[in-house]
Amino acid sequence: MRDALLQGLRAPLTEPPPADDDPELLALAATVKEATQRTLGRSLAIRHVDAGSCNGCELEIHALSNAFYDVERFGFRFVASPRHADVLLVTGPVTLNMREALVRTYAATPAPKWVIASGVCAADGGVFAESYAVAGGVAAVLPVDLVIPGCPPSPTALMKGLLALMRGAK
Repeated sequence: MRDALLQGLRAPLTEPPPADDDPELLALAATVKEATQRTLGRSLAIRHVDAGSCNGCELEIHALSNAFYDVERFGFRFVASPRHADVLLVTGPVTLNMREALVRTYAATPAPKWVIASGVCAADGGVFAESYAVAGGVAAVLPVDLVIPGCPPSPTALMKGLLALMRGAK
């Protein structure tokens, strides 16, 4: 037991950060920022809603705000109120207990607004689809504009999804 504990203290427990000069990330950043400015003329405000997830997707969404990805430099920001949001980023299957809260959050978001289902569970209920406590994926409750697949989707996949949303926005 002692050896296992000491081994855990010696080895790094996280993945290595992306390189500062990663050409794919830099190109993605420039494209996302340009699309956001062209579409809205300002930053894209995102309201995250957990509709009943296992929190795997939330960990990846929170990684978007860390020093490695720093989505604010791309023109995205997370907001605390749906009244200030352009996008609802929904994770997890919609549980029966969260259905009404999700509908009210959508109603409180000013137009134009977009809904993103992030992860397999938000797309169709995932492994929880047959549960007695689940209403289904986000599309069973709200109109969904974009689905970002993955269990959980990586921060890069989330950024690519936001770019796809901005490119398709009218």
